[in-house]
Amino acid sequence: MPSASTGAPTTVGALSSPSPEPTSSRLAPGVPGYRRMSFALFSAGVATFALLYSTQALLPALSGDFGVTASAASWTVSAATGALALCVLPLSALSERFGRVRLMTVSLVVATALGLLVPFAPGPEWLVALRAVQGAALAGIPASAMAYLAEEVRPKALIAAIGLFVAGNSIGGMSGRIVTGWVAQLWGWRAALAAVGLMAVVCTVAFRLLLPKARNFTPGSLNPSALARTVRGHLSDPLLMRLYGIGALFMTVFGAVYTVIGYRLVDAPFGLPQGVVGSVFLVYLVGTVSSAAAGRLVGRLGRRGALYLAVGTTAAGLLLSLADSLTAVLLGLVLITAGFFAGHAVASSSVSRTATTGRAQASALYQSAYYLGSSVGGTLGAVAFHSGGWAGTVLLGLLAVLGVVSITLYGSYAARVRERRPMLSAAAVRH
Repeated sequence: MPSASTGAPTTVGALSSPSPEPTSSRLAPGVPGYRRMSFALFSAGVATFALLYSTQALLPALSGDFGVTASAASWTVSAATGALALCVLPLSALSERFGRVRLMTVSLVVATALGLLVPFAPGPEWLVALRAVQGAALAGIPASAMAYLAEEVRPKALIAAIGLFVAGNSIGGMSGRIVTGWVAQLWGWRAALAAVGLMAVVCTVAFRLLLPKARNFTPGSLNPSALARTVRGHLSDPLLMRLYGIGALFMTVFGAVYTVIGYRLVDAPFGLPQGVVGSVFLVYLVGTVSSAAAGRLVGRLGRRGALYLAVGTTAAGLLLSLADSLTAVLLGLVLITAGFFAGHAVASSSVSRTATTGRAQASALYQSAYYLGSSVGGTLGAVAFHSGGWAGTVLLGLLAVLGVVSITLYGSYAARVRERRPMLSAAAVRH
């Protein structure tokens, strides 16, 4: 996708366009500190997704214990992702003032502490409330991490670095669900959530010990009016708006599928136990590979080509999952996961490259759209499953995929129109 200006004004301090840093001051493969940075943000990604989606594999158990429907239980996931979507923008503004590293550290510590409290929720209302606060705490990580990478990593290595962070998300989502599935089968869902909390403690410590000090961050003062102007500038940029829409729609598919898949697998004709259902999330490893490979895909196919491939893979997985065969369902999940993580890595890295000012706010808006898609997808996916079974959830996913295709096709059309205008103007001058 072609780069575009955000249209945001250049301001002083926190929201100003960063001064060009010497290439030698940035990290890249082979440069000291790059590997530590990669492992640190990988650990942050693991903790973020493990905590954020800690109840997703447990929804059938929560429904049984509390006596609530699938759509009601899904709020333990949607509340967390929805709160994150609402809080990521204001917290990204704080990162401009207090630093990316500091905000990510505070966010991880608070979210992990809440993760140790969540298992003691006395009822579904308390569980949803605690999960919402936890999601708000986690909001400080995604946009700050993207801004940190945009400032500290050389441009040519940026997609690969973001891919590794997204890969950490996939590992966190996978390991959290597998751990909760087996622990819940042995000792119940409360012990399962406690196990995820302990895992997050380890990841938080690793993050803080490994992450290199930011070398290219310049703190600024908080300026609400400047923030509002920067946000308006980003929201008036057609390319950024398309990327936000793509992120939201991809996550709608993913949120719907993984919120409901546990219910499908414990019901007939599969009847799988909770531990085995949790192990199904091993397919997240495919997301680790596809997100890390996003940079190579873009190099070969271009950004639009990589998005079309991601869309086609996701749609094929949705259709394949309709079969009443466990092998077909698992292969469908593999394709859905690969397509989603590749598409997310391409779209999120495109936001970081497109925004020329207010990078943290640009990334925050993407994360808001992304997690809003997760919240909407989880809730609507459960409603669709309640109304029409798995076919209803698949239909919802296909409609979201169609939306991604429409946005990408429109972007291609708009690019061609922009390319023709100079030629038409030149032709008019000659005649």
